[in-house]
Amino acid sequence: MSGRYAPIRDYAVIGDGRTTALIARHGSVDWLCLPNTDSPSVFGALLDADRGGRFELAPEIPYEVRRCYLAATNVLETTFLTDRGAVRVTDAMTLPLAGLSPFRELTRRVEAISGRVPLRWRVEPRFGYAAWPARLERRGHIPIVTARRDAVALCSWEAGIPQSEGTSITGTFEAQEGTRALLVLAAAHQEPLVMPTRAEAEQRLDLTIAFWQRWSDGLTYEGPWRDAVVRSALTLKALCFAPSGAIAAAATTSLPEDIGGERNWDYRFCWIRDAAFTLDALLRLGRHSEVDAFFWWFLHATQLTRPRVQVLYRLDGGDHAPEVSLSFEGYRRSAPVRVGNAASKQLQLDIYGDLFDTVHRYVQGGHTLDVETARRLSQTADLVCQIWREPDFSMWEVRMEPRHFIHSKAMCWVALDRAIALASATHVPAHNIGRWRREAEEIREFVEHHGWSERLGSYVRFAGSDEVDASLLLLPIVGYCDPRSRRSLGTIDAVRRTLSRGPFVYRYLGGDGLIGSEGVFLTCSFWLVQALGLAGRSDEASRLMDQLVGLANDVGLYSEEIDARSDEFLGNFPQALVHLALIGAAHALSERR
Repeated sequence: MSGRYAPIRDYAVIGDGRTTALIARHGSVDWLCLPNTDSPSVFGALLDADRGGRFELAPEIPYEVRRCYLAATNVLETTFLTDRGAVRVTDAMTLPLAGLSPFRELTRRVEAISGRVPLRWRVEPRFGYAAWPARLERRGHIPIVTARRDAVALCSWEAGIPQSEGTSITGTFEAQEGTRALLVLAAAHQEPLVMPTRAEAEQRLDLTIAFWQRWSDGLTYEGPWRDAVVRSALTLKALCFAPSGAIAAAATTSLPEDIGGERNWDYRFCWIRDAAFTLDALLRLGRHSEVDAFFWWFLHATQLTRPRVQVLYRLDGGDHAPEVSLSFEGYRRSAPVRVGNAASKQLQLDIYGDLFDTVHRYVQGGHTLDVETARRLSQTADLVCQIWREPDFSMWEVRMEPRHFIHSKAMCWVALDRAIALASATHVPAHNIGRWRREAEEIREFVEHHGWSERLGSYVRFAGSDEVDASLLLLPIVGYCDPRSRRSLGTIDAVRRTLSRGPFVYRYLGGDGLIGSEGVFLTCSFWLVQALGLAGRSDEASRLMDQLVGLANDVGLYSEEIDARSDEFLGNFPQALVHLALIGAAHALSERR
């Protein structure tokens, strides 16, 4: 690590279906929110190196690092190599599979592989985004830090004697070949604090490893790039909020798209536009229990604002996400640090296409809808007929004046096309199917007339513009147009000509109402792979796919964006939509083969 902040590329994620933690290559847990992924941080050094708090664990002498996930799991294994020997650290957010377990449990097991290696550790809890006063006390020899209704205890075995420094806990010890030390952070929220025995903590760690391996064994994909697909599936599972079935767009908030800039957003919500990609990926991977959980969370959330659909919802299904700024300095001084997301109140018309495409995929998988859900979906299709002519903020959530974005209009066509299909198959009431057909034809006429540029040979970003937008790659993917038609092929070529830099694809190059620039959006590169595959250009698509798979970090994860010059990661991490796009691209090429 150089400087006060580790590169985003240097992080790995672990999770337990409730919350997630980010661990840097040098062994520091720099991000952990408790009790849930969208709760305030307890370790927030990722966004404020001085005030945020962390859980450090590393040799006291110079070392090199090798790390990986244990095969087919979300359990991280980091090996520190020194001139005195080697130690292996196994990190997991354990699952409550044995004994009386804490509300949340972060376990760090240290095994000496060879020699004698001195290690140090330091736990700095900073509750409430470092804003809540905390106090340290002891229960016997176990240090406990509390703030409001939250508490964490540091249980340790063969890891030295815990020392107190204010509200921080520190320790040193020497790992000798054949020994095993254990550090367990036990957390409580609005309930008594449970402190595990060593046997229980060790057993939960072993059972957690076994759980992840069983889960991975159930994945049905056997095509090319299988390792990348399995890692992406495991990442999505880590981002899943088990009580509701929702999948967070990322584990973090406010990692910048432009270092030092203002493009810093909270992604710890579930976006409706991710839904169709998620359902498709889960169905293709054979994860039917997750399909049901996610789909019914999805319908529950969207019914809260019916017949209108909100852009994003909280992981528990709530629709309230006010955007405020924290006092954190931000990753590498990239401020503001935001909590909440004002895009939740934007009009983004494409989400109606995502809604109906998700429902359509669900019933195609052999599922059925209840009568009340079907009736409400019919009302939402009627709403699309009313509002599709309005300008919107696009899927990219721009903060300029709304425009008639062509991808948004095409997705309104998708909404009505799927509604017609659902009604024709008697899944939703067909009272207004004639109107849906007429409006769908008008939307197509608008897109083909106002959304096409003969000069560019491409669909355009918004009506009357002379720009392209990577979201247009989705038109053949969602079935708006024939993937091998002149207009689809022309759009692919225009995107590559104007937005591509090697394997990278920018979202757009025009204005968006924000200051500064951004990196290339990795999802768009995987969409290009899929569009090329659908167009019959499989060799090009496979070469690009190989390049993109090689751009993951050392443990197979992707952030939202990447710097086209340095390959450094930018934006929130790990990014669900990128991993969803990877799965979609791999499946598309596998089917072509």
